[in-house]
Amino acid sequence: MELVLALTATQKGAILLAISGIAAPIAGYLFHRSAAAWRSFGQGPFAIDSEVVPSPRGAPAPIDPAMQAAEVRQMLAAKAERQRQRGEQPLDVEAEAERLLASGERPRGQDAIDAELRAEVRQLIVARNERLMREGRQPLDVEAETERQLADLIGSS
Repeated sequence: MELVLALTATQKGAILLAISGIAAPIAGYLFHRSAAAWRSFGQGPFAIDSEVVPSPRGAPAPIDPAMQAAEVRQMLAAKAERQRQRGEQPLDVEAEAERLLASGERPRGQDAIDAELRAEVRQLIVARNERLMREGRQPLDVEAETERQLADLIGSS
């Protein structure tokens, strides 16, 4: 029996059709059967089924000033110890704690809005109104929009 290595174009086409006609349906059937296994991939007791739902925003929990002061002093004491170990001049823990805790007593809410911030927000709204009018759209009420944006800013901090 003699092995023929040269094939005509017709013979090559016939072989290609035979392989496609047999191999493709078999491959499709096998893929179809394995689809159920792929659907269960990533499932199980350790799977993360959904995103973590953020807690609803509300008023932050009140901070106990004594606990805050103790934590600040603890962190500063650790920092001073690291500086001492490196051979640097350690910072004065009590003085630094007093400085940090005093800066935390800044005004909040309406008292935190100074005239400079109000003027800057107002300038941004005036610029936005100019852009809106160039586009042929209705401009915003400058004072009402200023108050709204300042309330959003204070509420987010």
